[in-house]
Amino acid sequence: MLRFLCCCFSSGVSADERQPLLHPGPSDLNEAGSARQSRSAHSDAQTVKRIGRLVMRRVCVPELDQRFSDMAETFNEQHERYEAMVRNIRNLRQSYSCNHNDTLALTECVGMIRDEHEAKYRVSLQIKGYEFSLNVVRVDESDEEPLPPHLQFAQNEVKGISASAKATISKGTTLQELIGWLLRSKDQMAEQVKGASATYQEHGRLSENLEENLKEVRRAKEFALGYRQRAGEVFTEAAQIAGAYL
Repeated sequence: MLRFLCCCFSSGVSADERQPLLHPGPSDLNEAGSARQSRSAHSDAQTVKRIGRLVMRRVCVPELDQRFSDMAETFNEQHERYEAMVRNIRNLRQSYSCNHNDTLALTECVGMIRDEHEAKYRVSLQIKGYEFSLNVVRVDESDEEPLPPHLQFAQNEVKGISASAKATISKGTTLQELIGWLLRSKDQMAEQVKGASATYQEHGRLSENLEENLKEVRRAKEFALGYRQRAGEVFTEAAQIAGAYL
């Protein structure tokens, strides 16, 4: 049935197929730089060009369409979690007016939070396994006043940074396997597409779709590696901060 449907629509290319597969979001158009460059977390916000959702073209081989779909879905999830991590860090930075050079570094912010509240609270970054949090202990144990709103806000943002960084790394591991199979199987997939094509015209269209998909898979690989690397650097810095406060 799928082959029949692909044949029926082989006379034209859909509007979606004419468009770039990595669609930039409105906030992505002003970002500069590339994930091809290996940078530390201290320059990440400036050098990683963020992209929108990844959309795959159909090649009318159910197994391959599913593999491309799984890869795109996983990449989109990783992209969203990376974006969330960046937002949390920026929110934390803005709330305490730290890191004016627009980086993803946490050290200065945690230090400023600690200094601002040291009269009433002992603030530290704690790390446990693959999670870290902003720990707050009252200097006066009898003090029952609620935490200041901006300190509660900082705790929530740090919690979000930790969760998103962890998810970014996890999705990156899965993506590595999905992308690896697709790039290794180029010739095999080309033969499958050829076998599924009923006409010369359809073969040409589906082969073009396959090539475009693989092109975008290679681009997604670069971004995914960059996202995973920077999330890992956030964890490394968090561990260093936590160790400094022991």
